Amino acid sequence: QVDLVELGGGSVQAGGSLKLSCAASTLRFYYYCMGWFRQAPGKEREGIATIGRDGSTNYAYSVKGRFTISKDNAKNSLYLQMNDLKPEDTAMYSCAAVDCPPGSPMRGFLGQEYNHWGQGTQVTVSS
Repeated sequence: QVDLVELGGGSVQAGGSLKLSCAASTLRFYYYCMGWFRQAPGKEREGIATIGRDGSTNYAYSVKGRFTISKDNAKNSLYLQMNDLKPEDTAMYSCAAVDCPPGSPMRGFLGQEYNHWGQGTQVTVSS
């Protein structure tokens, strides 16, 4: 079992920046593929950024060029740097992880691909 705890949410004006972090309770953080998801009220959960064991990344079109996913294996932490935030970025943001043995492909944007989830942190962007 891996516990994930997100921090860094808050309220910001459009055009501003926030950096989310996700701390994992595992000494084998390097073993996991991870992703960031978000869900706005009344909308489906949306996968927005993923990172593989080797640090390769992938982004949803809605955030590409504005958000950056990264990780620090030594700190067992995942990050999401969010720049040029827009009101439509308002949502609950959650990190997710899945076992990723050597040779495994990087996971995608479907929530069902992940089996460990954090509780989420709220991001609110005002215009």
